[in-house]
Amino acid sequence: MGNTNSENPSDNDWEDRGELVWNEFDWERYLRQQDETVLKYLSFYEELKTTPERLDEAAKRMGWGVEEWTSEAVLDGDDEDDDEDEDDEASEVDLGDESDPYTLHKNPIYVATRALFLSLKRAWEQLADAPDRVPQKLALSYYAALLRTEDQAMQAVSALDFGDYAMAISLFKRALRDLNATLAALLAEENDAIRSLVHYRALALPRLFDLREVWLRVMSECRDELARPSSEETDEESED
Repeated sequence: MGNTNSENPSDNDWEDRGELVWNEFDWERYLRQQDETVLKYLSFYEELKTTPERLDEAAKRMGWGVEEWTSEAVLDGDDEDDDEDEDDEASEVDLGDESDPYTLHKNPIYVATRALFLSLKRAWEQLADAPDRVPQKLALSYYAALLRTEDQAMQAVSALDFGDYAMAISLFKRALRDLNATLAALLAEENDAIRSLVHYRALALPRLFDLREVWLRVMSECRDELARPSSEETDEESED
């Protein structure tokens, strides 16, 4: 999950590094580096798209670990439990200078979600750029639903990154609702006769269901965190 600690790792990271003095060039370099991370994840996903465990395998190649995608896995760049083969695969990914600050862009859930939406939007823009391929109504309704879904998901990842698990759950539920609307627009019965949609559907459906799988996993972990007794409650129980 993007953040499994009650304390925000980004806050701790900024404090540990002291006063950060970066100009616009430094931040542009940093953001381009994070864009490359998204593309790297997408390239792994594309290589593994026929593999049933593609989400976990792509995460493993990124060095995030299989069971639990965490901010710490990205920042530390290693996992003592991983075997040597996994370490070799993870070493292929340039995660940037260790002195770089932690931001939302390094959150694995952010990276995976953004990468999958990027591929969905690119493919749709290429398909729907001509009116003879996709009816205008479908072109607008599907793309609008896709953008709404992405917006809710990005807000959810932001809440997750700040450790607000209850808000993250609520926002992911909204994202799932909009994802269902996206699927409905794409799979409407009147679209079955549009031959140009065949290839896009084959590309889009696994990605949309993988997005749902990621968010459901994160929501489950958020609920586990919320159900876990706080340190104060544990102290009170020990005193009793």
